[in-house]
Amino acid sequence: MTQDPTIRDLTCRELADFVMDYLDDVLPAPERASFEAHLAECQDCVVYVRSYRETVRLGKTYGKVDEGRAPDMPEELVQAILAARRAKT
Repeated sequence: MTQDPTIRDLTCRELADFVMDYLDDVLPAPERASFEAHLAECQDCVVYVRSYRETVRLGKTYGKVDEGRAPDMPEELVQAILAARRAKT
């Protein structure tokens, strides 16, 4: 089977660099194909993307509760979410 020349091998580190663009569905088609090809072969990265997706979901959920945070939300998590939001804008 001949590999598609537009798909390049990604390292796990490179995949981590692209994960938010992948989840936001803004990763250009060639990079998305490389990303998904890596996921097809790397179970560790599948787990990483799944947990990252869940973290983002929880952050969005907690961000809408009780003036921006739930009372039991750890301060470290609050700060990490706020830092990620600032980095994105």
